Amino acid sequence: MVSGTNERTVLCFGDSNTWGYAPASGDRYPRAVRWPGVLAAELGVDWHVVEAGLNGRTTVFEDPLGDKRGLRHLGPVLESAAPVDAVVVLLGTNDLKTRFAASAYEIAEGAGRIVDAVRAAAAGPGGGAPAVLLVAPPPLANVANWEARDPDAFAGFEEQWRGARTTSHAFAAQYARVARARDVAFLDAGAHVATSDLDGIHWSPEGHAAFGRAVATALRALARGGA
Repeated sequence: MVSGTNERTVLCFGDSNTWGYAPASGDRYPRAVRWPGVLAAELGVDWHVVEAGLNGRTTVFEDPLGDKRGLRHLGPVLESAAPVDAVVVLLGTNDLKTRFAASAYEIAEGAGRIVDAVRAAAAGPGGGAPAVLLVAPPPLANVANWEARDPDAFAGFEEQWRGARTTSHAFAAQYARVARARDVAFLDAGAHVATSDLDGIHWSPEGHAAFGRAVATALRALARGGA
């Protein structure tokens, strides 16, 4: 996975936890705090890290509240970042919303379709396909804290995520299965970051730091294997 220059490019394709949503405030963490920023600092000048996080992004599901379908976004994002040596796929948390009625198996398969699209793209060096690191999102914590914090703004919020916490605990096994079936690298985010209890969905600065370091380790191993 080495391009024509010494610099490698990695695309971080994800949702609000890639965008850097701060659970305490709803603001965006500074670049250096967000896990792609941590990743860039860990990898150094030989790598270019492209951030492509979008709040609410799903894998393949159409959301009536906005254009959030990751499979539709992927092509233009890949093309704009090309040539891309590797893509880190971190999606699936928003697929847990009650309105999608999706199982962990189905959500992981949706992530697998993202993987398939990356591998079918000619967005890598020399017109080849980028390598893929498929990441299983960590389990959710208690989403009821949204409504407790602001009853007017988040009335009924917990119902929007009914059963999500239980379903999310099956992510690691299901995503690992999908990665094995497609012969791509896999990382269990839950082994490195715990979802914040502040809102049950997003990560603390410490979580971003730990996850960014874990991704850096995984990408170095992937680069050695494909060099």
